[in-house]
Order: sequence, then structure tokens, then C-alpha cells
Amino acid sequence: MRKITRFTPLLPKPVWKLCSFRCHTGSGAAVQQYEGGGEIQNKIKKKCKRKRPSCPAVLDHFDRQYGEELGEMWTSARTALLDPLSWQYGVMLNRFSVLTDIRQKLQSHGFSALLPQTDSSASLSNSSSTEERDLMLKPHELHHDLQSKPSVQSLQCYIHPLSLRFPSQAHRPGRLKQYYLINAASLLPVLALQVRDEDKVLDLCSAPGGKAIAIIQSATPAFLCCNEPDPHRREWLTKTLESFLPHFLSSRVTVSGQDGRLIGQTEAGFYDKVLVDAPCSNDRSWLYSSSIQQGAQRLKDREELPLIQAQLLRSALSAVRPGGVVVYSTCTLSSYENWAVVEKILEEFPQAEPEDLLEEIAIPLSNYFTFSPPPAEKHTHPKKHQLTLDSTRRRRLGLLVVPQHGKMWGPMFVSRIRRKQ
Repeated sequence: MRKITRFTPLLPKPVWKLCSFRCHTGSGAAVQQYEGGGEIQNKIKKKCKRKRPSCPAVLDHFDRQYGEELGEMWTSARTALLDPLSWQYGVMLNRFSVLTDIRQKLQSHGFSALLPQTDSSASLSNSSSTEERDLMLKPHELHHDLQSKPSVQSLQCYIHPLSLRFPSQAHRPGRLKQYYLINAASLLPVLALQVRDEDKVLDLCSAPGGKAIAIIQSATPAFLCCNEPDPHRREWLTKTLESFLPHFLSSRVTVSGQDGRLIGQTEAGFYDKVLVDAPCSNDRSWLYSSSIQQGAQRLKDREELPLIQAQLLRSALSAVRPGGVVVYSTCTLSSYENWAVVEKILEEFPQAEPEDLLEEIAIPLSNYFTFSPPPAEKHTHPKKHQLTLDSTRRRRLGLLVVPQHGKMWGPMFVSRIRRKQ
């Protein structure tokens, strides 16, 4: 019997000690701690923060590993990761909140839409005269508002070519936030998942909740289970859901505290779509480990991560129905946690087949993200036949977003696997 609760965390102890290494979709401590005010005027600016020193042990490890794996791309990625002041932030709008003047304010400051928007994308933007009412909108008022207007089904995110940061909004019980600050590359796994209305969806490693929010912005699933075994992170996840989802969706969205490695056994074949945003070595945060000791411990623990990731992906493929889709993602550049994990599981699952995301994601979004291998690589270096074959095979197993100057998104690895009928 499935035991899950509606926006209410379960209380089992965490089942894997590395769950604190989960990558955060939110951008910066202001989002993670729910700080900051709701006022927007005079607050859109470059994020001011003290230059933090990188951890020498972690940087040296990255230089050796990524220098070999990425070649020349690591040089520019290294520069990007070592310059937090240049990191960019996306603004994902909440279709369940009234968005009075938000788009206009974003556009007036040079933000532009990352993704094509539907004709109804502005349908909720003119329903209120003040932003304060937007933040205080009651669930029953919002339900009536949505019933009287076309539903906004497209995922809406605004980005800026520079490191301008929109102010974060505080978590306030009973009030819906208008937007979520996010690393725009974190939306790619959700796009790859292709959630449709009335799908049954599992977000296997859900905290802090950014991708779960993105899923709900994309469509209205029949059922979305947001699973997080760690109690503290699950509490954070619950607050995120409360901040973005109206009460009338509580029958469709649940919070679970199960061991993600076992869900494939307890709920075999139940879901249409499963997202595995796996615990990983978060390159952005690990590079700034608070001490040499912490950096050294993280590098030691890093060896265990591929095993955990493989267990989670294996469980996800068991939990999805035949014909269903699993998306595996991480926020690390490491090939051991990305392509190697996918390849290992595919060898074990003959009924699983990877799907190439080149035409669907890499080429349409190449103006905003830098992918490795680059989308055009199959057309270059005709004499280097073996390199092209290897690159094509790797690309079919997954795409990797590499931070670069002017495109400071990522790291983000995305792989889509379909379970055959």
C-alpha cells in the first residue's frame, strides 16, 4: 500500500548519507533560506558578494579530471566557475500567481524569455493592480481566477545575458510566490521529461523542489509524487511547494519520504514519467568547500556516488511503465557520474533505450547553453572518424551543459531513457 501525504512530510530517517550533496536548483543562499523582500523596484542589480577562495584540493582534482575529460573546454569552464560574480540567474514564473507587471519589469531590464510562450502566457498578468495583492492572493480566489481564464501550460523562464539578479521573495504561509530563481540549465531535465496533462509523475530526489515546480508549470499531471528521504530537505521541499502551488492541487501533488532505491520494487510500473535528479558532486558548491578538510572528505565520498546514482536509476526504470520515460540528471561535469552511470544501467536493462536529445534540446537552445560535445560536432573533423563516432554515441547517452563566459548555466547533465513496450 502506497503511503504518501499531501504537502505533509513523512518522518523516516535518511537512507543515504550522501543526500546532502544533492544539487540545488535554487540560485544562491537567498533562495535557499527564503530571505529577501517582495519589492522589485531598485533591486534588480548584480549580486554583491565577497569573492570566496576556492578549495585548492578540489580545484586540483578538477584540473586533473576535467582537463582530461573536457580538454580545452575545461579552461573556459574553469574560469567561469571561479568567477561567481559573473554567474547568471533565471526567473521562472509561477502560473498560479497573478503576475502583475512582472514580465514588463523583466523585459524593461533586459530579461528575455528562454522558451517560446503560448498565446495564453499573459492571461494571468492583468488581474490585479498591486504586487502586494499578488503576494496575498488566497487559494480560493486563485482557483476562481484560473477557472475564468485560459490555463497557462507553457514553462516560462526569463534570463539575462549578464549576472543581473531579480530579488528573491520570502516564504510566507498562505501566500503564493510569483517566481522562482533558478539556474536555467536545471529546466532542461524537465523539458526532456515531456510531462503531459494527466501523466503520473515521480520526482525521485525532489528537494529543494525547483524541478517539481517546473514540472507543474509545464503541465497538470494527474499525480506528482515528490520524494525526499532526508527530513530537513523534505521540510524545505514542502515549504517550496506551499509557496508555489494553490491548495486545490493538493490532491494531485504529494510529498513522500521513501528510500528512492526501493520505490522500483514497491511501485513497479506505476508511473508514466520519472525524474532522477540524482545526488552528485555539485561542482559549483564543492569548489568552494569551507575548509581543506571538507574538500578532502567530499572528494573521498565522491567515489561512492556512482553506485548510489546507479541504484536510483535502476529503481526509476522499474517504477516507470513500459513505454514510459525516465530522465536522469546531475549538476556535475564528471563523466563517472554521468555517461558511465547511464551506460552501466543500459547494459543491465535490455528493455531500456536512450533517446538522442540533439534535435529536441541541444540545437534549439544552443544560443543559450554550451553543450559538450557541441551539437555541430558530427559535421566537423571528417578525418577524425573515431572521435566523431565516440562523440555521437556519448551524445545519445546524454547532453552536458558546460558553463562558459556569457553562458554561465550548468553544469547540468541530462539523459532520457525510454522503457520499451
